[in-house]
Amino acid sequence: MKKLRLFFLTTIISFFTALIVQAGSVGVGVSPTGTLPVELTTFTANVNGDVVVLNWTTATEVNNYGFDIQKSASEAEEWETIGFVNGNGNSNSPKKYSFTDASNINGTVKYRLKQIDIDGSFKYSNIIELNATLVKEFALEQNFPNPFNPTTVISYSIPEDSHVSVKVFDVLGNIVATLVNQNQTVNKYKVNFDAGNLTNGVYFYKIQAGNYSAVKKMILLK
Repeated sequence: MKKLRLFFLTTIISFFTALIVQAGSVGVGVSPTGTLPVELTTFTANVNGDVVVLNWTTATEVNNYGFDIQKSASEAEEWETIGFVNGNGNSNSPKKYSFTDASNINGTVKYRLKQIDIDGSFKYSNIIELNATLVKEFALEQNFPNPFNPTTVISYSIPEDSHVSVKVFDVLGNIVATLVNQNQTVNKYKVNFDAGNLTNGVYFYKIQAGNYSAVKKMILLK
């Protein structure tokens, strides 16, 4: 009888000891079936004005150092890293991330995430393809500031590769400055105009790009 009681007592002690050891081993990002991975649940890309905004969410994370954001604009899928976002290390609750690509984008681009562990190992997300043609029409913007003294910025957009000229004229139609005179690719551009050697007054600036032309007025006020 004593041996039977000792057997049951030993069994009960062993059972509770195992429970204590197991409870002590369970922490953030750990499950009875092993370490939870960095589980990516959503990954989206959207055009927002002049930029592309990437958003993604993780359900769980273990040893997550962070994410390289990679982009490809070539048919051969040549990837470049355009940014990095820190991870949350270990987490068993959803985490949200965001990254804004403010570079000039035109045409089809692809994005992917390179998730990097603290030990340097990594894996890639699925690829998102996006048609992000941000320049859709020719445009010549009003210079800023205006009036100005003595410098100002002139902005313009071209939706197709063109030979572009941007010139400044006085009220008599004389050319006082040539700011651009070259072939340019689809993009948005800014050019500085320094009128430090000119007198006060009204001036005009004109763009010629392919068959497109436009003129706007600006005022130099020293």
